[in-house]
Amino acid sequence: MAKAIGVIVSERISAGLVVDHKLTGPVRSFPEDHDELDGLVELHTDGLVQTICEQVVLAANGTKDIAAVGVALPGLVKEGVVEDSPNLPQLKGARIGDLLTAQLRNHGLETVVTILNDADGMAAGLAVEHGKLDSVIRVWTLGVGIGYGRYPFTPGMWEGGHTVVTLDEKERFCGCGGRGHMEGIMGHRAMRLRFLDLEPEEVFEAAKRGERRCVEFKRLWHKALAAATASSIHMAGPGKFFLTGFNARFLDMPMLRDYMQQMVKMSPLQSYSLEIVHDVPETRVIGAAISAELAAGL
Repeated sequence: MAKAIGVIVSERISAGLVVDHKLTGPVRSFPEDHDELDGLVELHTDGLVQTICEQVVLAANGTKDIAAVGVALPGLVKEGVVEDSPNLPQLKGARIGDLLTAQLRNHGLETVVTILNDADGMAAGLAVEHGKLDSVIRVWTLGVGIGYGRYPFTPGMWEGGHTVVTLDEKERFCGCGGRGHMEGIMGHRAMRLRFLDLEPEEVFEAAKRGERRCVEFKRLWHKALAAATASSIHMAGPGKFFLTGFNARFLDMPMLRDYMQQMVKMSPLQSYSLEIVHDVPETRVIGAAISAELAAGL
C-alpha cells in the first residue's frame, strides 16, 4: 500500500498521512489558532517552506517510506513553480517543488513532491469520497478567492475564478487587478472591498430583509457563478459540479438553477448537476495525497 502525505496551504497549513486512499491519524494544522488567518501571509518564502516541511514531518510521525507528498496551494502552479499567487504573494516565482524536496531531504525524507492548485486537490478528494475516481469532477471553492478544481488533472491554467462574467468597467475588485472577474464579485475579499460598511454575511442577511442594494448584489453574485459554470459547460461539456468553501453558505440553489437554465439552452448540454458539499480539511488532504500518487505513477 502506497503511503503519501497530503498538504493543504490556504489560510493555514493542514497535513495528514494517507494510506490506501484513507487518512491514518489526525490532520495537523498550523497555526492551531483558527483566528490567526494572516499567519501564513506574514511568513517569507523560506519560512513558509520550512513550516510546510515541519508539518509533513509531524504528519509522517516517524514513517520513513513515504512514496509521495502532495502540496496543494492557491495560485497558478506549473511544473512545481508558483507562477502567481495573489493570496500568498510571497510565493510568486518560487520553485516551491524543488525547495520542499531539498528541505524534506534535510529532514530525512527522500520522496517525490507534487505541487498542485488547492482546488484541484479538493476535486481529487471529492472523487475519492464519492467513488468517482473514473469520472470527471469539477468543483467551485467559494472562499477568500474563487477556486476552480478539476479531476482528473489535465495540463492547463484552469484559473476559473478569473473567468470574465461582466463587461462593467466598475467591476475591478478582483485581487489580481483584472476587470469583470468572477472572483471580483464572489470572493470574500472582493465583497469586503465592495461593501466597506458591511461584512459579507451581513450583506446576505440584509438581502433576506429586502434591502435593495443587497438584493441586487445577491442576484449578481449568483449570476456570476451561473455564468462561469455555463461557460465551463459550453467549453468542456456537462457533468457534475460540486460547490464548496466557507461561502457556499450564501448559496440560494433555486436562484442559481434558474440562472443556469437561462444560460444553458442546448439540450445535449443540459445534463449537468450541482451539489453543495461541506468543505473539510480531510477531503483536501486526501485529494492532495492522491494527486501526488497519480503524478508519481503509483
